[in-house]
Amino acid sequence: MEDLQNTLEDSLRLTTLINGCLKGNRDAQKMLYEQFYGYAMSICLRYAPGREEAREILNDGFMKVFTRLNQRDQQGSFKSWLRKIMIHNAIDYYRKNNKHYNHHELDDVRTQGPAVENDALTSIAYADLIQMVQQLPPAYRTVFNLYVIDGYTHDEIAKQLNITEGTSKSNLFKAREHLREQLQKLNIKSYAQYF
Repeated sequence: MEDLQNTLEDSLRLTTLINGCLKGNRDAQKMLYEQFYGYAMSICLRYAPGREEAREILNDGFMKVFTRLNQRDQQGSFKSWLRKIMIHNAIDYYRKNNKHYNHHELDDVRTQGPAVENDALTSIAYADLIQMVQQLPPAYRTVFNLYVIDGYTHDEIAKQLNITEGTSKSNLFKAREHLREQLQKLNIKSYAQYF
């Protein structure tokens, strides 16, 4: 019963914040931003090459949240809607900056694996795994996140990124190979199979 009451209170608090944002209340916007900062940043970090770029994606995403809040389906989950905006904003960031990225072959990419224990994936912190994903070339990283983490199909990815389905599949294969190699370098062979 207490859990239900907490859920209702959280829902009412979120509705109040959203209504405040719709009215242009800066305090409500700040509170909504602070409440969902960690969640949104975790999404942006997966797509960005670094923390600074992730922060840029996040801030641009929140601007879209505040300007498009009146377009949100009231029946749907706010958190899901926010997630979609952050993912699409990360894709837009990738497209905008794609011409600036160097297209290296996977073998040319130099990475430094995080220092971790040698015997279990559980010894690798989430931040270390994110760092490994961030070190992927931008095209590989974006496809990996969209397919593996966010559940997009290769057809959907191809349309989002203006690439062929075959390129999407190839980028995913190369991303997984790269991550598998990183885990093997860290002597975490038993978990390399998941990538």
